[in-house]
Amino acid sequence: MEDLIQIIKGRRSVRAFQDKDIPENHLDQILESVKWCPSWANTQCWEVVIIRDPVRKERLQEVLSNKNPSTRAMVEAPVIIALCGKTGIAGYYKDRASTKLGDWYMFDLGIATMSLCLMAHSLGLGTVIVGAFDHDRGKEVLMVKDGYELVALIPLGYPAKDSHAPKRREIGEFIHNEEF
Repeated sequence: MEDLIQIIKGRRSVRAFQDKDIPENHLDQILESVKWCPSWANTQCWEVVIIRDPVRKERLQEVLSNKNPSTRAMVEAPVIIALCGKTGIAGYYKDRASTKLGDWYMFDLGIATMSLCLMAHSLGLGTVIVGAFDHDRGKEVLMVKDGYELVALIPLGYPAKDSHAPKRREIGEFIHNEEF
């Protein structure tokens, strides 16, 4: 297996996919990576919906924002993974927000999303994290229950082409010692 930093550096947003199915054992490993993610007080506030049905993928494509660069990927990828978060538990103690930032589910789902994407990349698969869409309409398409939010849609499949890393800021450009 690749060294972790190489996996992190190699992961790209993939929006063009091969017409090739994903082996179930790969999908199982990706879901296992979500299972073991840390979360606030181990609330594990995530729920995952796996979408393979072409009609449902088309319905999800319709909820994307105008000119979303992932529009084609929504129907081209063999699998779409929808990440949903249970609200009101992560970041809460005795039904009260524990921090100024309130509900922590977005943070926990961010961790789960990155773990999922890194595991997929390590298996030779590509992903793109799609967040620009009508979340309420997406919830309807997936029949997400009350008390949960649809946070991200992640097309998953074998990349149609290789891509190069965009320019990154140097560490010295974003690090601060002792004070901002």
